[in-house]
Amino acid sequence: MSRRLFLKSKNTYKPKTIVSTKKQASSLSTREAELINAESSLGRTLFGPIPAGHRREFFNHKKNVWIWHESWYENGTNHITTIRYEVRPSGVFKRIGRGKYQQLKGHELDNFRRATHAYLRLIKQKLYN
Repeated sequence: MSRRLFLKSKNTYKPKTIVSTKKQASSLSTREAELINAESSLGRTLFGPIPAGHRREFFNHKKNVWIWHESWYENGTNHITTIRYEVRPSGVFKRIGRGKYQQLKGHELDNFRRATHAYLRLIKQKLYN
C-alpha cells in the first residue's frame, strides 16, 4: 500500500500513522512509532537551526493534514505554537492554536508547498529509499 502526496506529486511513499493520543500510541507497533519519530526528526530540520531550548516538529499527520509545532521556555514562561494545515479541494487552510481557519495565499501558499515537497523528498531519501 502506498500514499500519494495531495499536491500532485507522482512519488509514492510508505503509509504511516501519526500518534496523537495515548490510545493510538498503545495500538501502534514499535516499528510504526519509530518511523513516526524518524519522520518528525527529519521534518524539524527543514527550516534551519533550532535555537537552544526550543523544540520544533513538522510532519504530515494525515493524508491532508500537516502540523508545525514549536515550543520553548523563556523568562519563566512556556511558549507553544501549533499550526495545523488542512489541504482541501478548495485550497490550503491553516489554524493557529484554537483559532479560526484561514486560507493560504500568495507567498505563504508557495512556501507551504515547497516545505511539504522538501519534507517528502527528505523522508523518501533518508527513510524509504
